[in-house]
Amino acid sequence: MNAFKSQPGVFVIFGATGDLNLRKITPALYNLFLDNWLPHEFMIIGSGRRSLTDEQFRDSLLQGINQFSRKRPADADKWAAFAGRIFYQAADINDPSGYTAFGQRIKEFETNCGQEANVIYYLAVAPSFFGVVCENVAKNKLSNKIQRTRIVFEKPFGHDLESAKALNASVSKLFDEKQIYRIDHYLGKETVQNIMAFRFANSLFEPLWNRNYIEQVQISVTENLGIADRGDYYEQAGALRDMVQNHILQLVCLIAMEVPVSFKANEVRNKKMDVLHAIRKFKSKDISGLTVRGQYSKGTIQGKAVPGYREESKVDAHSGTESFVAMKLNIDNWRWQGIPFYIRTGKRLQQSASIITIQFKDTPHSVFPKETAKTWQQNRLIISIQPEMSIRLQLQTKKPGLEMVLNTVDMLFDYNSEDAVHSPEAYETLLLDVMEGDQTLFMRGDQVEMAWELLMPVLKKWQESDPDEIPKYDAGSWGPEGSDSLLKNDGFHWFNVNELEKKDNEFKSI
Repeated sequence: MNAFKSQPGVFVIFGATGDLNLRKITPALYNLFLDNWLPHEFMIIGSGRRSLTDEQFRDSLLQGINQFSRKRPADADKWAAFAGRIFYQAADINDPSGYTAFGQRIKEFETNCGQEANVIYYLAVAPSFFGVVCENVAKNKLSNKIQRTRIVFEKPFGHDLESAKALNASVSKLFDEKQIYRIDHYLGKETVQNIMAFRFANSLFEPLWNRNYIEQVQISVTENLGIADRGDYYEQAGALRDMVQNHILQLVCLIAMEVPVSFKANEVRNKKMDVLHAIRKFKSKDISGLTVRGQYSKGTIQGKAVPGYREESKVDAHSGTESFVAMKLNIDNWRWQGIPFYIRTGKRLQQSASIITIQFKDTPHSVFPKETAKTWQQNRLIISIQPEMSIRLQLQTKKPGLEMVLNTVDMLFDYNSEDAVHSPEAYETLLLDVMEGDQTLFMRGDQVEMAWELLMPVLKKWQESDPDEIPKYDAGSWGPEGSDSLLKNDGFHWFNVNELEKKDNEFKSI
């Protein structure tokens, strides 16, 4: 951080009047400013089509901070110091001539600072504009200093394998890979980052992290929310594109990757690529047995009646878009051969939670009579990403009393405990990494393409099917029946959040 913090920094945000900037980007920058992480000299340039004064733009950002920042409401004096560095530049991102104003502002800022600035371009715009923004930034020679210029892309990066390859090829002609940051906000979450620390900083777990001791792995990212007013986007995406291709496959990589030689970005990303290469490719004849999709119909969520997917705003009445996906992944390498990875995501499910559950194999022989182990279960490691942030290890111990009765207890590391430090938001972590030039938590171009390549057979098969064939599930349930069968065929069942959050006789070690 020292190199970036000691040098002037410029943040250029395209699409600055949009929801993403108001909710996430500027609140993250403001919190970094409060915690003294931003450069000593910095400037934020927001750009959009609308004609706004600097004051009007700042006022809109202040409303966003007061509503969405983890350090709300904004302190008047500190906000004044931060807002004085924010400026607005109206521009049509399709017009190359409009970009000269950015160059002039940056040059003037550098002159006032007496040294060159590091410049970050943040593309908070629709993916269809990624290419044109990159071309116009390059045409105006705003990116020719490789060591000082970075460009940040929001997901989705491509709509399928072909579009991802085309976008990578286009961007790579204009920027070096070391300048490119493809954001996946899931990787900035505190608990997700702790997966590597938990695995590789403790000698206790890594020797057990393989097919000899682990029986199955489950990753569930469930939501009780519907698609709200995002029907036009979701119709083009669906759960497979929206969640599996990026967030969930990245979680699979973190759990399954080999131990890196070092914590350098490319070393970590190489190990993730190895996992993607090792995931068994989907063959058309096997897809129906390894994947399940579904679409929610009307039902009840928290006592309130909600509409079905096809009744949502901006959704085709005959839509075949999936709002639920479950899959069984097989990883063909020495560490994981024969161990199933089950992944699941969906909207309008019973509860909202993101949980990774690692179930260890049964003891080879039980010395206890059956009557002593009525509540016995196999050991599990549960990594809860949201809404609770925790890591818990479920063990068997003797229940207090005169009789030998086994009972499940939790050894818990809880981020929400009173002693825990208030965790930064994911965007704060990721923006700080962009400033520092640390690409560890960002997807590389080949990772993006490999993830798309893995899922293309499934996408193709689903797109070719009759929309009326998509299985339905009631809003407020845990998804279509086929999801349960996916595991039941292997003798397993889904671990739902209400089961995993059992608190009885909990033993807290931290």
